[in-house]
Amino acid sequence: MNDIEHYFDWAATSPADKDILQEAMELTLENWGNPSSSHEIGKRARSLLEDARKRAAAAMNVKPEYIYFTSGGTESDQIPLLAVMAKPAKGTVLVSSIEHPAVREQADAMKHCGWNIVQIPANKDGVITPEAVTNLLTNDTMLVCVMAVNNETGNIQPIYEIADAITKATEGKRRPKFHVDCVQAAGKIPLNISYKGIDSAAFSSHKICGPRGIGILYVKDRLEPFLRGGGQEKGVRSGTENVLGAVAFSKCLERYYNADHSAHKVASDSFIEKLSALKGCTVIPESRMNNKDLYSPYVIQAAFDHIPGNVMLRALDSKGFYISTGSACSTKKNNRPVLEAMQVESKYRETSVRFSFGPHTTEKALEELFEAVKEINSTFNK
Repeated sequence: MNDIEHYFDWAATSPADKDILQEAMELTLENWGNPSSSHEIGKRARSLLEDARKRAAAAMNVKPEYIYFTSGGTESDQIPLLAVMAKPAKGTVLVSSIEHPAVREQADAMKHCGWNIVQIPANKDGVITPEAVTNLLTNDTMLVCVMAVNNETGNIQPIYEIADAITKATEGKRRPKFHVDCVQAAGKIPLNISYKGIDSAAFSSHKICGPRGIGILYVKDRLEPFLRGGGQEKGVRSGTENVLGAVAFSKCLERYYNADHSAHKVASDSFIEKLSALKGCTVIPESRMNNKDLYSPYVIQAAFDHIPGNVMLRALDSKGFYISTGSACSTKKNNRPVLEAMQVESKYRETSVRFSFGPHTTEKALEELFEAVKEINSTFNK
């Protein structure tokens, strides 16, 4: 059995594209210097790094000077959060209730430093509405964080409407910065991060067939870093640059950032329809069945009566199919804060699993996954 073909945990990590990694490796073996060194070997590495920055920016349709390479999505999410801590006065940070732990846990840690962290409630469909954001804005709000696509349910959040609402609500006043976690959105849905009102955005290479350990932080206006060091990446992210990762990530963005998702959407919609027809299966949120366009076709959450999530995971694993029960960063904690924020009943939280796909997932593989799920489900829900 082909492990990649039957891999349905792309939201945790994606299998890397071998040709891209090999090309990036060859280029960096030839240009192995430190990009900050002033001699010829360093300059060649710097040229490779800056070329990767330009390629990434072109793929994302933004200016190269807005692109900063980081160690991954977590750091790209946390730099804007930590940046507000560099300000002399403490204030309020609004964080959506469905954020990834990279944002949620860092924001919680800021409470101990005297910051007022306010959670933006999601509705039962898992959506953060513009009204939910503006209702919480105060004169001392410095940052608002709302992700583009939820990593557990696939909900596409109205980030452009939220950006407009923040601007309108703060007209004539100091406007808070708006940060968007785009880790599950890049290469999965159309994105316009240069949209007026989006100040920063986080991206991760290993979610779109690139290597681990490299991310991008898009920042429109240079921020004041909380963490200092050697001054690399214009001081925003110090530390010797990961040239290999930057080259590979830029090539992945060229390949996937503006990809056509229509075929995958058709296959995903068919899979959801089949799941919903199974006895004891509930797609989360249930409203997804009537509003599929409001969700990424690559992430599906479903609960199965009488089958704990971990049991379904192990049963599929034994058949050679690989899924998860939620965010890989929260798995060991055995809780489901995103589903709790959506007011999902505990019986569904305990029996829900996540199916996530990618550009290499075939319709045939999805059909085989469904048959395996159907067989397991029939054992518990006769």
